[in-house]
Amino acid sequence: MIKQYSLGDIAKALGGSVIGDATTLISRVASLSNAQSGDISFINDAKYQKVLQSCQASAYVLREKDSALTFLPKIIVDNPYAYFAKVSAFLNPAIQAPLGIAPSAVIDASAHIPASCSIGPLAVIGANVVLGENVVIGSACVIENDVTIADNSCLEAHVTIKHHCDIGQNCHLFSGAVIGSDGFGYAQEADVWLKIPQVGRVVLHNNVDVGANTTIDRGALDDTVIEEGVKLDNLIQIGHNCVIGAHTVIAGCTGIAGSAKIGRYCKIGGAAMILGHLQITDHVTISAGSMITRSLMIADTYTALMPFQAHKNWLNTATKIRHLASLSDKIKSLEKDIAMLKSSL
Repeated sequence: MIKQYSLGDIAKALGGSVIGDATTLISRVASLSNAQSGDISFINDAKYQKVLQSCQASAYVLREKDSALTFLPKIIVDNPYAYFAKVSAFLNPAIQAPLGIAPSAVIDASAHIPASCSIGPLAVIGANVVLGENVVIGSACVIENDVTIADNSCLEAHVTIKHHCDIGQNCHLFSGAVIGSDGFGYAQEADVWLKIPQVGRVVLHNNVDVGANTTIDRGALDDTVIEEGVKLDNLIQIGHNCVIGAHTVIAGCTGIAGSAKIGRYCKIGGAAMILGHLQITDHVTISAGSMITRSLMIADTYTALMPFQAHKNWLNTATKIRHLASLSDKIKSLEKDIAMLKSSL
């Protein structure tokens, strides 16, 4: 049976001011275009007023300045988008993993596993692993030796944590993530490549999310560090010795080469590429698909995109772009010459 909560119950739990019937029952969150009776939607901008006219939601979350957009029951908050996330979590609580260790799990005798933890079927936990309270290890996860995972962190199915890595509190690692695999380090001798041992770790600070099939390489010497509150999407590659600053968010398919240092509160769009050994300061935004080839030391939004063309045409365009400055100077000079000719007529 779907559980329902009144608007008053939601506001009491999450904050906000109710305008209208506080007994209105809500069971789901929904978009403006698909909401039905019993749903709650959010309005983050007055530009959605047209969609609102046909919306069937029973209640809304919106700012005080937008409260006149609807006469239906509503919760007034400062940040409707963030509040909507809280409402969604409130109405859709996470399924609690069963406590204890599944019979098919393989656990080294030296591992420390509190009774409050949940260890799923076919999980493998190596020597000297230390788990905090309420840690969840999903089915078929592999935790190699000397790993520490702090309180309330959750590993979904098929996550791999390589040896000596350190996972903080309240981290959420989604299925297929690999933490601490070897970085791409080789030295050339004559005609062969010699593998450089990767002896650093990966350290995840508290409240980090790592998306499905994202990989974070261990450091060659120093650690790869993902700081507090970082949120990583699916299919991201982070190279060895990178540092990702606190509360930075990175969208899917991004690649960050080794030893890059990303600042705090940065926003990196999907499929962006950041070359190795670069430094990006705090509060930088990088547009999706951009290739970053130099350090960014001023907080701003950076975009490096070019519309696709046939390869031959693209090469021609790229050549012209390199000469834009000199072409601009020539045009200005010609404009002056033309102006002088016109004035002499």
